[in-house]
Amino acid sequence: MSNSSPIKAGELALERIIFASRWIQAPVYLGLILGAMLYTYKFAVELIHLTLETPHLTEEQLMLGILTLVDVSMVLNLLFMVVIGGYATFVSHMDIYEHEDRPDWLEKIDAGMLKVKLAAALVSISAIHLLKAFVNIENKSFEQLKWQVILHLVFLLSAVVLALMEWVIKKSHH
Repeated sequence: MSNSSPIKAGELALERIIFASRWIQAPVYLGLILGAMLYTYKFAVELIHLTLETPHLTEEQLMLGILTLVDVSMVLNLLFMVVIGGYATFVSHMDIYEHEDRPDWLEKIDAGMLKVKLAAALVSISAIHLLKAFVNIENKSFEQLKWQVILHLVFLLSAVVLALMEWVIKKSHH
């Protein structure tokens, strides 16, 4: 059978369709960018509120407000890791290697490392939520705190397992 058989031509056409289907993800990444813009708006609202209310806030209330800003910042970092890393890994090469603001991690990212970075970001976000809960402990029930700690430990364990798996995979390829 020659390479130009109808079956081979059909297989090639199917492979091209499957490969082109990666572009289905592009609108998802655009949607995440819109979500980041909405989250940035919430950040600005919280910052203005904190600025205007600072004279009337206790130190604890101010700390909770600032932790909220840190939390929003970390969620935005997570979103952009997903958008940039996901697009570059799964959709299309990004021609930004000459750009002065190109993130250093982008040249070293692959699907496994992206998962590890995302898991680490989730652990950090969870830690901020846990810290906020303990700062505001008088308004939290034992049950709420217990589940937050359990969830944080699950995120932490997941991140460690993902990092370990990525290390083992990279080590076995060398």
